[in-house]
Amino acid sequence: MATALLSVYDKTGIVEFAAGLHAAGWRIVSSGGTAKAVAAAGVPVTDLADLTGLPAILDHRVVTLHPKVHGGLLADPTNPTHQADMSEHGIEAIDLVVVNLYPFQGSPSIELIDIGGPAMVRAAAKNHAHVGVVVNPSDYRVVLDEVLVKGRLSDTTRRRLARDAFATIAAYDAAIANWFDEDLAAPESLPAGLHLSLERAQTLRYGENPHQQGARYRIVGTTGWWDTAVQHNGKELSYLNLYDTEAAWTLVHRLHGPACVIVKHANPCGVAVADSLLDAYVRANACDPVSAFGGIVALNERVTAAVAEALAPVFTEVVVAPSYEPGALEVFAKKPNLRVLEASAPVGSALDIRSIDGGLLVQQVDRVAPVSDEWRVVTRTQPTDAQWRDLAFAWEVCAVVSSNAIVFAKDLQAFGIGAGQQNRLDSAAIAARRADGRAVGGVCASDAYFPFRDGLDQAAAAGITAVVQPGGSVRDGEVIAAADEHGIAMVFTGERHFRH
Repeated sequence: MATALLSVYDKTGIVEFAAGLHAAGWRIVSSGGTAKAVAAAGVPVTDLADLTGLPAILDHRVVTLHPKVHGGLLADPTNPTHQADMSEHGIEAIDLVVVNLYPFQGSPSIELIDIGGPAMVRAAAKNHAHVGVVVNPSDYRVVLDEVLVKGRLSDTTRRRLARDAFATIAAYDAAIANWFDEDLAAPESLPAGLHLSLERAQTLRYGENPHQQGARYRIVGTTGWWDTAVQHNGKELSYLNLYDTEAAWTLVHRLHGPACVIVKHANPCGVAVADSLLDAYVRANACDPVSAFGGIVALNERVTAAVAEALAPVFTEVVVAPSYEPGALEVFAKKPNLRVLEASAPVGSALDIRSIDGGLLVQQVDRVAPVSDEWRVVTRTQPTDAQWRDLAFAWEVCAVVSSNAIVFAKDLQAFGIGAGQQNRLDSAAIAARRADGRAVGGVCASDAYFPFRDGLDQAAAAGITAVVQPGGSVRDGEVIAAADEHGIAMVFTGERHFRH
């Protein structure tokens, strides 16, 4: 008779699974809450203490840590020495172990560090040539179907289950190590170690280019907005669809009021806040309609049919919003290649991680501070209330533009965005050219200080009347003097926002 040892924290489906194994002629061994749940359903259960001769001790900290458990899991029934040891010590083979662990990540504490569960999982997974191990209730049906049809688990299934088991233990140990690192780390410091366990959550159409494979992975035990997003329309998503959509969705949630963000190649090419979502989209698209072609559109309110009608004529890769009116989805359904995503707000990450040869670059996520006492006016001219609003808006946008970044804006609408240039003067020239006179009387944001007055002179020539920048250059005095010459109000934030 085959034996299954059941020891689970999450009781989902365990009674039905045990009943199925019993009907197939298996013996069920268990203890504690699992044994009570199975027995209450009328399924015969052998108490683990009857197998080991030892009850649970030390407030249930020691239950399965016993040679008769681990001997039964680790024994090779084809090895004569193992057979002799089992016979001498009265050890019975265990053919299947079903374990899920204490939910440490939900509420970390010393008492939720599982010891016996991981030990059994590792033992069974090591000996997967002879023992099956199940750590996920979603596998109960697969295992039961094989047992009922074939009488045993196939080699392929046991190996796959062993892989899942070791991955589960790796993620569990990583969560515990990260908890200790957080506890030991000094305030505002990065942890001594970074223990990542990732699982593939989504296979993508391709990577940055069609000849590259691409996938989205998530940290085991966590979810982000991508995991609950619903795709209503369009082709399969690619790597760049996700990358650019993430940028657009993050920025639109930093803005207040009906807002639209249009992103192309990870940089915003249109941003606006307005009295209505329709007006916000029209104004955002007007910033740079050439670049908006083939872009990502993020909207922070329910999309109406009128917004969809305005958006539909423009070739767009992805539209993402919190919800859609049925009429809007009908409009988008006429564009089979347009990917339409319905999504919750971004969760946000604590760390920004990039790969380099042999490892990772890790930093805290760049948080953009709103207008505060740290911001100071350094010119004779003071910003008006309207300019303060525009300066705060332009600063938010500028912080997510690739360095060197320059943003021209007016009335909560971006008109010129200069991104990714090797010098700030070129970025200012690009912003001025794209604004094409529309930012006259508006504001300029620079993600880092102006190293020379030439960039500010160029902004003044474009009609800019207020500037926000970090300050900190050895030539700040010259730049401030230039601003005073032009009658421009200038604010120093004391904080830069490089983005590479």
